[in-house]
Amino acid sequence: MFETLKSGRFFDAGRARVYAWLTAGLTAAIAIGWIALSRDGIDPTGKPLGTDFVSFYAASKIALDGAAADAWSIARHGLEEARLFPGEHDYTAFFYPPVFLLVCLPLALMPYFVALGVWLVATGAAAIAVLRRLGRGADGRARIGLAAMLGFPAVFVNAGHGQNAYLSTALFGGGALLLDRRPVLAGALLGGLVFKPHLAIVLPFALAASRRWRAFFACGASALGLIGLSAGLFGLDAWRGFLAGSAVARATLEQGLVEPAKMQSVFAAVRLVGGSVAAGYGLQALVAVGVIVVLTHALRRVSSAGRRAESRPGETEGAAMAAAALLASPFLLDYDLMLLAIPLVVLTRTGLDRGFRPWEIAVLLAAYILPLVSRSIGLALHVPLAPMVVLAVFALAVGRIGSAAGARDDEPTREAGELPAG
Repeated sequence: MFETLKSGRFFDAGRARVYAWLTAGLTAAIAIGWIALSRDGIDPTGKPLGTDFVSFYAASKIALDGAAADAWSIARHGLEEARLFPGEHDYTAFFYPPVFLLVCLPLALMPYFVALGVWLVATGAAAIAVLRRLGRGADGRARIGLAAMLGFPAVFVNAGHGQNAYLSTALFGGGALLLDRRPVLAGALLGGLVFKPHLAIVLPFALAASRRWRAFFACGASALGLIGLSAGLFGLDAWRGFLAGSAVARATLEQGLVEPAKMQSVFAAVRLVGGSVAAGYGLQALVAVGVIVVLTHALRRVSSAGRRAESRPGETEGAAMAAAALLASPFLLDYDLMLLAIPLVVLTRTGLDRGFRPWEIAVLLAAYILPLVSRSIGLALHVPLAPMVVLAVFALAVGRIGSAAGARDDEPTREAGELPAG
């Protein structure tokens, strides 16, 4: 059994194609059925369709009224949510910095459900477009089909929550895609992650270690520019409101106000198995420092040697950075696993072009289904899967950094090109 998993020979082209279409079709059917069973915008569980998008929309409405600082007032923000959907509904807090209002403010000019559709389609299309570019092989042809991308369970999870993981994936993936060819634009895109800063923890360390200085400074300038623009448009009181509201975000994390099984971080894993808050923070810090050290060492080693043998090293480095970002943040929810699509696409494409390494196919398959099962297994068995699977993906991505271009890695367990592009 272990030899079969190690070699990946249990997963052939036919199975890959069938499973991709099955997951994509099942996702579409569930989404259509869920909407059909909803009444007056309220889903079968009693929550507004879009769930978390209600928070974004309410905050944007408040900002449009000229009181952006009140977006972080629970009383004011909760009142706006209640106006949108009267009745008994859970409150959805707004934890994002004022930079995020730059993105979602125009949506409040539209009716709620129109805005939700525009938000998901626009950000989702951007993410898929980036992933498709990342999935092109050395010959320029697609290595991974659209069905496999749309069938990735995190796509459905993010859509169901009306969340912003498509946007973070588009920015992170776009930065990886452009690191080699247009480093300034790549850095500017990565700087856009300041709207969700806990996912950008690893970026300055990684860009500095790889000596990608143009991207490094562009990233910083982009982040500072967006902060300045948001302060100019919404006032410093908005930033004061956000900083004051960070205490609520911390309480949400530490007190399990968000369902612990829904959280996917190392911190949450410790809490899920009964560990203390202190133990959670301790292990989270240890893992965060560890992945940053491992990643920067790998990047520095390649940079110091004066070579990047791969033809597209930035994409491989970006894949490792995306996995590291998921491991470094203590505040991570199941929809944030959408970011795993970047290493999944890059590592699969690399394996198809150059041969898969031992265990690589098994790990990639585990990562692909992770967003579908991690929450339910956490609830039922109190087993936190996400940190272990993401750590395995991180190890694979780091192992690919600096490998020889155009040549297969030593002892591939599957020949190049054995999995389907469609």
